[in-house]
Amino acid sequence: MTVSRRTFLSGVTGMALISATQSVNALTPRQSLGPFYPTKQPLDSDADLTFVEGRDGVASGEITNLYGRVTNTQGAPIADALVEIWQCDAFGAYHHPRAGGGIDPHFQGFGKTRTDSQGGYRFRTIKPVVYPGRAPHIHIKITTASTELVTQIYVQGESTNDNDFLLNAINDEQARRSLVIPFEPDVEGGSEFVAVFNPVLIA
Repeated sequence: MTVSRRTFLSGVTGMALISATQSVNALTPRQSLGPFYPTKQPLDSDADLTFVEGRDGVASGEITNLYGRVTNTQGAPIADALVEIWQCDAFGAYHHPRAGGGIDPHFQGFGKTRTDSQGGYRFRTIKPVVYPGRAPHIHIKITTASTELVTQIYVQGESTNDNDFLLNAINDEQARRSLVIPFEPDVEGGSEFVAVFNPVLIA
């Protein structure tokens, strides 16, 4: 199913989904910001990373709808939190000066949005791919009025997870597994994927 940019962005408000596999009381573990957080945010930095304003084309890779709900340790939604994600393109290159500026001109590389009244957020991006020395991952940063969480999202079933030094630096197995989520085909058909990540913060 093809989703227009306008339809996707208008659907950001109202997202309030909770993964059945993640306890709302368990804090999401922190991870490194990494070297490729933007030094200067791109002019087009909205929640749709698969399209760059002013360019005619769509990002290479497996289109993925990443969404979820940000809550505190009591399970209450955190509204108006700033949620940012960044990742390499389908060719394993970050859109960052230290990584050559990326390869895919149609991939935004970085996006941001704010949670709705129920803590919901949504991005349209690509399924992460292997980056030299790392398992496929998406960086995510969540900022509220009182706290900030930086972590990374990994792909369930990816064999390189076993050798990823940052993922396996998390000693607690349950905490480590909370960052590894399914990227599944959209049940409505088509070639897109769906991934649900529900971070839990102290707030």
